[in-house]
Amino acid sequence: MSNTFRHLRTIFKHRHQVIRNGFHMGIFWQCLRHDLSKYGPLEFNESKKHYRGVGSPVVGDRATHSYYSKIAIHHTGKNKHHWEYWVDFFQGRLILAPMPWKYATEMVCDMLSASKTYDPKHFSGHACLEYFQKRKAYCFIHKATEEYLEWCFGEYGSSGWKNLKRKLTKKKYEEIQAKYPKVQIIEKLYDLEPLADLSKYK
Repeated sequence: MSNTFRHLRTIFKHRHQVIRNGFHMGIFWQCLRHDLSKYGPLEFNESKKHYRGVGSPVVGDRATHSYYSKIAIHHTGKNKHHWEYWVDFFQGRLILAPMPWKYATEMVCDMLSASKTYDPKHFSGHACLEYFQKRKAYCFIHKATEEYLEWCFGEYGSSGWKNLKRKLTKKKYEEIQAKYPKVQIIEKLYDLEPLADLSKYK
């Protein structure tokens, strides 16, 4: 089977899982539109070149183009369930806006699906929470969004979809949102670790 069909199969599998997750969380109709940009020529043609079956083709794209990924730039600019969409750059500062409830909830559905699609043997809500907590230091996410995501993953790990219904999650989101300012401004970027070695993905 060619990379084209393998990549297409992975997209279908991931999207269908997101849609199922969205049904549980009350955003079914929204999730029907999830990641449609992946079927467009720019994202699809570039992604199939870097298909590996164990993670995002973006990693291979970065390895090939000295860390710069056209796939990532296009995808995060078209899909509001990615935190990158809600980050602005102004006069040397990063301006972080909170993700609205429906997009933050879609991000929960997306991350749970990605974890299940790429690593089904180790999939669990707790594993997804641990994954996010390890990597959030590299993300510029508004604190309200960060806390909401962690709460959702924790609830899923403890009791599945029981406490992740639409009414309950909206109420929790509003409680969290009320604790934080409308935007966060990062005056100085953090001192980060050296960029990862991506040569094995070329």
